[in-house]
Amino acid sequence: MKLESEFLQSRTLSRARIARAIAAALVLALATPVSADDATDAKQLVEKAKLTIDSFAADKVMGAPVKRFLKTAKGALISPQVLRGAFIVGVSGGSGVLVVRDAKANSWHGPAFYTMGEASFGLQAGGDASEVVLLLMTDRGLTAMLSTSVKLGADASVAAGPVGGGAEASTANISADILTFTRAKGLYGGVSLEGAVVATRGALNDAFYAKKDLTPTDILIRRSVSDPAANPLLAEVRKLASGK
Repeated sequence: MKLESEFLQSRTLSRARIARAIAAALVLALATPVSADDATDAKQLVEKAKLTIDSFAADKVMGAPVKRFLKTAKGALISPQVLRGAFIVGVSGGSGVLVVRDAKANSWHGPAFYTMGEASFGLQAGGDASEVVLLLMTDRGLTAMLSTSVKLGADASVAAGPVGGGAEASTANISADILTFTRAKGLYGGVSLEGAVVATRGALNDAFYAKKDLTPTDILIRRSVSDPAANPLLAEVRKLASGK
């Protein structure tokens, strides 16, 4: 029993070290100089994010709960494609944009650019791609997301958003800082994404707004920059949040 306990403890520590290494690698990999391609990538990501939130809202399974929670959400992180590879220790990753609500003005602002990575420790068969929407339901969730990197479940509580016929009945029992909605190949994931690491993409932020050393706080809270290319996305989120 002692050997078994020591083995389990060692395996847990190894997983924790791997998760920390992935978080550090994400931050370092994204600390690269701005290039012309970054500006193009940023604009394309914003356009894809609009299509993604549209498709979630129109979805027969997820549409109603996504729009219901969006009405009171502090912000929404929209990732058009999160990839997962086929490894014993797999790493998934994808980029997304965060927009936040100004409750007083009934308006939405942003976006700021992020990447998402997740360590998975089970055997995986093949690779897949998912669309992901994270709804920030509390001030704590929003504050955590303004950091350079945030680990879901540690820095902010996270839960899978309810979907399907029981979604409305589950609404009253939701207390997580962040709700996650995922879709992959027509399947709807009841996946909390706990343990995933979300980090800022400084190069895309700088390229999109043509200004150096921007932080998410500069973009989303101080609102010191803006770009008309974001208007279609912001207008769509505002419309959906109003229940239309």
